[in-house]
Amino acid sequence: MTELEKRELQIMACKVRIGIIDSTNAAKCGHPGGSLSAAEMFTYLYQKELNVDPKNPKWADRDRFVLSKGHTAPGLYSALAYKGFFPVEDLLTLRKIDSYLQGHPNMAMVPGVDMSTGSLGQGISSAVGMALGLKLQGKSPRVYTLLGDGEIQEGQVWEACMSASHYKLDNLCIIVDNNSLQIDGNIRDVMSPYPIVDKLQAFGFHTIAIDGHDFDAIEAAFAEAKTVKGQPTAIVMKTIKGKDVSFMENEAGWHGKSTNPAEYEIAITELKAKLNELEGK
Repeated sequence: MTELEKRELQIMACKVRIGIIDSTNAAKCGHPGGSLSAAEMFTYLYQKELNVDPKNPKWADRDRFVLSKGHTAPGLYSALAYKGFFPVEDLLTLRKIDSYLQGHPNMAMVPGVDMSTGSLGQGISSAVGMALGLKLQGKSPRVYTLLGDGEIQEGQVWEACMSASHYKLDNLCIIVDNNSLQIDGNIRDVMSPYPIVDKLQAFGFHTIAIDGHDFDAIEAAFAEAKTVKGQPTAIVMKTIKGKDVSFMENEAGWHGKSTNPAEYEIAITELKAKLNELEGK
């Protein structure tokens, strides 16, 4: 991609992060850490990769995206809003009692959400079913799903992976957000899923390991995935939990809580300063 294209994606990722902080702060709850770690991936998916139409969210020939780690809905909602599926200002209604933007994605309420998720392990299973269904119908859309590295401790994830390989679902791309932290601490200490890449290879996946904050690497990974035939692809991206908010980075405690007023001011000031720098202001 050109430097201009990359800069535009970096600007959008910063806006997505601002949406994450604004929404979780307004809700006084939510999951900012793992939403921030995946901001570049959310941005690239909705700005470049996915063949979707905000004006026709249920378009039959759209690509599908399943947020298997459904608790990071603030990141998905922010990306959807900036793609035009609904107004950006609605992000401030996150988790309010009468809002359609609840704590986990609801396909019956949120434009652009293809599967209701939240129970970890179930999202990838749904994505496998979608990919198999499209294959059986001879249709061309691709299916993408984002998992957490803590989530892959779930046995159901590996049953889904085994099925994806068995049915040669080359229209399926799973993405693992390897930020190394889950609600109870470091994934190595809670229940180590390592070596992630080797395990996915053993389950029959074409695997690609990348820096999840590098747009060039993300673009190259998706381009490679489209060349793979006869097996599903897994992109394992190394990321920083809480990325670009100084006091949240690599802190497991920011898995599932919101900012207080002082913390919010620090976070939003840092992100807006980065946005101004990227925009050359």
